[in-house]
Amino acid sequence: MNAGDTVNAGDTIAGNAGDAITGDAGDAITGDGGGLPRDAGPGDVSGTTRGSLAELAAACPGTLAVCVPGLLGVNEDVVLPLASTGKVLLLAALAQDIAAGAVDPAEPVGLLDEDYAGGSGLLTELSARRWTIGDLAVLTASVSDNTATNALLRRLGLARVDAAAAALGLAGTRVHDRIREPRLPAHPPAFATGTARELAGLMRSVAYGREPWQRLLLGWMACNTDRGLVPALLPHEPEDREPPRVLPYAAGVWVANKTGTDAGTRADVGVIAAARWEGYAVLAHGPEGSEQALVRAVRQAGLAVAATVAAQ
Repeated sequence: MNAGDTVNAGDTIAGNAGDAITGDAGDAITGDGGGLPRDAGPGDVSGTTRGSLAELAAACPGTLAVCVPGLLGVNEDVVLPLASTGKVLLLAALAQDIAAGAVDPAEPVGLLDEDYAGGSGLLTELSARRWTIGDLAVLTASVSDNTATNALLRRLGLARVDAAAAALGLAGTRVHDRIREPRLPAHPPAFATGTARELAGLMRSVAYGREPWQRLLLGWMACNTDRGLVPALLPHEPEDREPPRVLPYAAGVWVANKTGTDAGTRADVGVIAAARWEGYAVLAHGPEGSEQALVRAVRQAGLAVAATVAAQ
């Protein structure tokens, strides 16, 4: 694959962050005055792109699952470990509760010793032990803070997160446990597992949704500082957190996402916009030691995802 080619929905999946995104993925749409997209319906993605994606999955040292609902799909129903990508289920449940008035984002939450977990995040390095629920949500979304995640899980309860996932129509995508560093044999084997199809469907509902909780979740995800997977090879402005009001988006693609990184796992789910809006999920899981190859596969899959929202 040539990393210098323009991304075209009819071409082999290749490119770099300096290239334009073009393709026959669908017509341009414009948002309404409030910045909310209207559903333009699925675009077209060529068989060549789908074939290239299948080749990419076949070459992956493990399982590569990709879904853009109705447009792209490979291994989309395979249940895989999600790592921190599963935190999007917690954030969705919290956003629903805040929008419904059941939870006050200004409510203070004191951190307990049991909440603290190593790995991603900042709270293990900060002295304050009392944060609002809104603060913890931003920390979870922006830097995937494991301690903030555990505090929110304790506040909402795992049963609430599970019920929210079920109500959203997710059958095989669940959070199973709190964050544990390390995760021992006595613990559930994964923090969260799920499928690309279900997660991409959730993301598409967020992209086109007008419910307050969907707007809140999208705003949190736009704060994510990890753009090293699906968006890595795409021209985008990582500090642009405001959903574009008018499309096509002038800076390439606009992305709000949640990533996950663990031994043998690299995952990225989110909302992407250029000439149109879409939700996506790209999950990769393989043996420990294959992480760099998984990263390359996810980034290349990101180019196919971008083609689905590209201008004609």
